[in-house]
Amino acid sequence: MKAAVITLSDRASSGVYEDLSGPALIEVLQQGIVSLTVEYGLVPDEKDAILSEYKRFSDCDLIVTTGGTGLGPRDITPDVTADYCDRSVPGISQYLIGESLKITVNAALSRIYAGTHGQTLIINLPGSVKAARECGQMICKIAPHAVKMIAGEGH
Repeated sequence: MKAAVITLSDRASSGVYEDLSGPALIEVLQQGIVSLTVEYGLVPDEKDAILSEYKRFSDCDLIVTTGGTGLGPRDITPDVTADYCDRSVPGISQYLIGESLKITVNAALSRIYAGTHGQTLIINLPGSVKAARECGQMICKIAPHAVKMIAGEGH
């Protein structure tokens, strides 16, 4: 399986601080999914930058983003993703938020989104290292089967 992890952060992309959530998410996905290759991107919270990364990684089976899913004025990731996707996959969002609520009530403030564009599954995660790790572990349980279903391999 081929995946991309994209961190969406104005400050990390401009060098104000080091991106920690993207590398943490990559580590979790590589540990949890057999035969996974992962590419990495880091862009600001801007629509054109996000769309450019989605197109750059369009040959991936899975794109997982970290950042931009909150309630802040620059948190646009789920909105851009929903417009880009052909289909939404609300069960993934519900699963991730439901499990995250068992850990912290603040998960109720997350706008986690999942959808497909062509043969690619795209999942937007929160930007904290802790949430990226926790949700990444959850994704490892469902992504391989989801990717097979998207490819038409059935249940």
